[in-house]
Amino acid sequence: MARTRAVPAGLDLAVVLGATAVLYAAVIPSMVQDWYLDENYSHGFLVPLVSLYLLWDRRREVAEAARRARGSWAGLVLCLVSLALFVLGRAGAELFLQRSSLVFLLMGAVLWLWGWRVFAKVLFPLAFLLFMVPLPYLVYDSVAFPLKLLAARVATDSLFWLGVPVFREGNIIHLASQTLEVADACSGIRSLVSLLALGVVYAYFMSRGWWRRLLLVVATVPIAIAANALRITGTGLLTHYVSPEAAEGFFHTFSGWVVFVAAFVMLFVVGWVLNRIGPRRSRP
Repeated sequence: MARTRAVPAGLDLAVVLGATAVLYAAVIPSMVQDWYLDENYSHGFLVPLVSLYLLWDRRREVAEAARRARGSWAGLVLCLVSLALFVLGRAGAELFLQRSSLVFLLMGAVLWLWGWRVFAKVLFPLAFLLFMVPLPYLVYDSVAFPLKLLAARVATDSLFWLGVPVFREGNIIHLASQTLEVADACSGIRSLVSLLALGVVYAYFMSRGWWRRLLLVVATVPIAIAANALRITGTGLLTHYVSPEAAEGFFHTFSGWVVFVAAFVMLFVVGWVLNRIGPRRSRP
């Protein structure tokens, strides 16, 4: 059902943004603090900037759709549901619900003020903001634990086939001269979330087919896992053939950046290949 506005959309938008700023005055700073203190979510600083760029990239389409816009009452329903999530998260001290409700509230406000046409144009940039919300600890642990076990197993098998004497106990890798622990920080979840965000943006700009975009996003998972296992394998090789000290400090930090860049290159290659599969259609 469409909604006719009795006041200009600009005034409605100013009221919504003002009320949102007051309501989330304590939520947003704490989330920014998590980005700064927790390296797993340091990519959060970039997510709003990427979202703004995506909105700017579609500014002409949004402006064209806004000229014929009619607000929808469905947006008000979504706003009320978002506020209910905020209250529920506030009552249960659950930060994830409070923070994610902000994204859904923005979606509801757009749908309420401008309707479905504008909503369809800005849905992806707004939904991308969910990447800035840190995961609940329960979800984080349930993902990080199997990831570090998998990374330890793949690295152990790789070291064995490379001729390094090694055996594994859970997430502990025993070498001849050193014992390596694959901790939560080495589980690869940090690179997985960051690479997944990059993969989603890359897939968004792909010009050929939704299934190629979906495959590209799915490919980020094995690529991130393989890259993290490669990093642990390199640490084991350096520990065995050089010294345990050589695998710590600068190398440990620098290798993380190198492996992430390598993972992004692999993702780019996968996207390049997918974009060339199948017949090409000539454009008018």
